[in-house]
Amino acid sequence: MENQLRIRVSWPAGSLTATLEETPTSTALAGALPIVSTAHTWGEEVYFDTPVSLAQEPDARQVVEPGTVAFWTDGDALALPYGPTPISRGDECRLASPCNILGRIDGDPRQLATVRSGDPIRVDAI
Repeated sequence: MENQLRIRVSWPAGSLTATLEETPTSTALAGALPIVSTAHTWGEEVYFDTPVSLAQEPDARQVVEPGTVAFWTDGDALALPYGPTPISRGDECRLASPCNILGRIDGDPRQLATVRSGDPIRVDAI
């Protein structure tokens, strides 16, 4: 368990927790916590800027499972998909470009449906 980081993501209508694996990206992100940002939505994905800028990792992926915690290297943003995006084929979660995979949301990722573009969003270690 010592190789995992747990975070809480909070916004005005709710919050959720996620468990991150130990990766270069999650380690850098942990060093930047707490992060306060502004939420953006893109289809059924919430993303927001972080103060971290990182390179794409070798296992970066564009199509992920709902509830994946991903880092969008092109935008220095955390990406939290919970359903299809405008470029998805069918029901898949297709991110804007390959993203570093950090971990998974604990519980139902559809809680993210209550996030509105422009909401303040905060990420803390727990």
